[in-house]
Amino acid sequence: MRVALIAHDKKKDEMVNFAKANEERLSKLELYATGTTGLRIMENTNLEIHRLKSGPLGGDQQIGALVSEQKLDLVIFLRDPLTSQPHEPDVNALLRLCDVYAIPLATNVSTAQLVLDALHK
Repeated sequence: MRVALIAHDKKKDEMVNFAKANEERLSKLELYATGTTGLRIMENTNLEIHRLKSGPLGGDQQIGALVSEQKLDLVIFLRDPLTSQPHEPDVNALLRLCDVYAIPLATNVSTAQLVLDALHK
């Protein structure tokens, strides 16, 4: 199973905590992440992650390309809905691609945990 992990700046700590709490489960998956998010997770866990560019520098588009090529099975994108993002069009395009290709998309920790728990069963 191939999973992308993405988090806006104000959600990076939340993503790190999620990864730490689910490290054993996540270690059995092939993980991809945007640059800074991937680095933060790797600094705080023993997870191996294929790091792409930072979101604003094209990382969201790289994840979108993987979605469109059907090379991802799940996207966990902890978005900050209260802060304007300079790369909002890229974010919206990624969300749209997940819908187009029917890729499960979790945009908050509660949903991400439910999906991960369901995969574990």
